[in-house]
Amino acid sequence: KAPRMESLPEAVLIRILASIPAVDLVLACRLVCCQWKNLIDGAALWILKCQQEGLTGAESEENAENWQNFYFLSKKKKNLLKNPCGEEDLQHWGEVENGGDGWKIEDLPGDFGKEFPSEEVHKYFVTSYEWCRKAQLIDLRAEGYWEELMDTTQPKIVVRDWYAGRSDAGCLYELCVKLLSENEDVLAEYKSDTIDIPQDNDANWAEISHTFSNYGPGVRFVRFEHGGQDTLFWKGWYGVRVTNSSVTVEP
Repeated sequence: KAPRMESLPEAVLIRILASIPAVDLVLACRLVCCQWKNLIDGAALWILKCQQEGLTGAESEENAENWQNFYFLSKKKKNLLKNPCGEEDLQHWGEVENGGDGWKIEDLPGDFGKEFPSEEVHKYFVTSYEWCRKAQLIDLRAEGYWEELMDTTQPKIVVRDWYAGRSDAGCLYELCVKLLSENEDVLAEYKSDTIDIPQDNDANWAEISHTFSNYGPGVRFVRFEHGGQDTLFWKGWYGVRVTNSSVTVEP
């Protein structure tokens, strides 16, 4: 008669289990029997899944739980900000402050501007002669980052933004990102200096980034806000340009 699953060598069983989608492993297969639960809670299976799918970087992690989280976080990694490059006008950007003539979307490179370092980016948001600000609130649970993961593992939350002036006008730029609790209390905050770009600048795009880690339990939302204005108070859109903003949760 055919051999039973229990009699398979563990290495073979791990190979079979590794071919099953990760969510099914955790939600269904773990409940089959003690042996399956132990294998699915162990490191070997997740190391194999990471190797099979080309996910590297967790080699330094010793414990099993980190490998499982590393797998899930690597698979889920994406920009959690919607419409980061103005392809959908101002959609998804709330709490918009339209100082002067307000926000405008322009095509790269724009007047007195430079091309963006990445060919995938085609547009940018541009500010006016009084402060323009816009924000997005990211609901981490809605994006699939469960409470225990955020509270125990506390994966890195990496924030990036790109800004540039136009070479014929000076401008100001600011970035402020907050990690918020269930009730939207501030648990951690990053606020850039007010960056002052002089009138005769090279119009090059500059990246600003910040990584949140060890921020404590309770984080459920990320609030991203940025903005700026020109320093000459010229009518129209001579203020700072922003594009390709991102918030990612990383292993």
